[in-house]
Amino acid sequence: MDKHILDLTKSLPNLTPRQIVDELDRYIIGQHKAKRACAIALRNRRRRQNVAPELVDEILPKNILMIGSTGVGKTEIARRLAKLAHSPFIKVEASKFTEVGYVGRDVESMVRDLVEISINMVKEEQATLVRTQAKDLAIERILDLYHPPLRPAANLSDDERDAIEQRHLSHRDRLREKLLAGELDEEKVELEVSETNMPSLTVFNGSGMEEIGFQIKDMLPNLFGGGRTKRKQFPIGEALGRIQQEEEQKMIDMDQVMKVALERVENSGIVFLDEIDKIAGGGRQGSGPDVSRQGVQRDLLPLIEGCTVNTKYGMVKTDHILFIAAGAFHVAKVSDLLPELQGRLPIQVNLDSLTEEDFYRILVEPRNSLIKQNTALLETEEVEIRFTEDALREISRIAFEANESQENIGARRLHAVMEKVLEDLFYEASEMPGQGVEIDRDYVLKQIGDVTGNDMKKYIL
Repeated sequence: MDKHILDLTKSLPNLTPRQIVDELDRYIIGQHKAKRACAIALRNRRRRQNVAPELVDEILPKNILMIGSTGVGKTEIARRLAKLAHSPFIKVEASKFTEVGYVGRDVESMVRDLVEISINMVKEEQATLVRTQAKDLAIERILDLYHPPLRPAANLSDDERDAIEQRHLSHRDRLREKLLAGELDEEKVELEVSETNMPSLTVFNGSGMEEIGFQIKDMLPNLFGGGRTKRKQFPIGEALGRIQQEEEQKMIDMDQVMKVALERVENSGIVFLDEIDKIAGGGRQGSGPDVSRQGVQRDLLPLIEGCTVNTKYGMVKTDHILFIAAGAFHVAKVSDLLPELQGRLPIQVNLDSLTEEDFYRILVEPRNSLIKQNTALLETEEVEIRFTEDALREISRIAFEANESQENIGARRLHAVMEKVLEDLFYEASEMPGQGVEIDRDYVLKQIGDVTGNDMKKYIL
């Protein structure tokens, strides 16, 4: 088991920067500069694993600042990058944090949350490795509960004992077949479950109180009799899942899981720090909100540069966590950030605004495109829809012009336009199974109207 866990510590994929960009292209349209910067950062992590040991700690990640309007792909690039890397990933909004000394979350809590995500990732990977074995054990335990083993009388001969045992095993095999076929799912068995009479109680974690918070949470179950059990009946279908999960937990070495999870965070964790422009001071000096914003920036500095954070699973060094910050910077400018923080984000990439052609490509090219998503939703009602080329072009034009004439919300505008186009179909689809609908330009205009400029606000967000 340890061998499997240790193998998982070397999880960074052997993808070249070009291959990483190609993978990102399957889900995200355009933004080649940002994809390229992220691909290099990811590849450098793998390169770091192969350098001389004396240099490993010296090679720090090149943190990235992505600058661009909302909805142009900043978050999606970071999220897909984390999936490619099989890395712990967390998205946090910088505006949610407060300076140390104020009520709110301190910046170190993002590392603690990242550790929790990593723990769950490694546990799930280990559970996957032992799932088949755990299910076999769970099936045998269910059969023992549903059809307990026989205890032949002491005065029987060996032949009589053997005959009874054979009949029992034969019957058990038939029950096993029925269990696997789902025929016993509604039958009841009795399990022991934890008895919790814990009162409703909330622990408020303020700035600087997170450590105390998770210590108290760990103590509460023991204070209120968390170790007691009671017997309760469950359908076999549900009981099998419970016992399988219990067997999986027995096979997982949590000490090893924590060790691997912490190593994952330290060497391949990714923090996506969104809305960083909201904590920029805007060039003003004095008291008020700007002081708190600058305080958050100052608190971020040691975290991004490299410090040690105390978590419930142990100490975590942040030196090699990759920080990807992002912001629209419509009001504030990058230069409004503290110079020291700008220095911690050396790779600065400007993302392009989306064009009408980009909108069209977003509709049809990604593997999870809006067209595929909505088509799949309606197929669940046995309704088949087909978009013509001119319909897709019209939807793209309307979304682009809405962004130009109103607030530019990027690709999210397509969701609003598409919902308006398909609103009637989504309402009526459950009453029209087996039908097909062709959506052409006239259909789009009928649903939305041939409107431009401010009049479009009546139709689209």
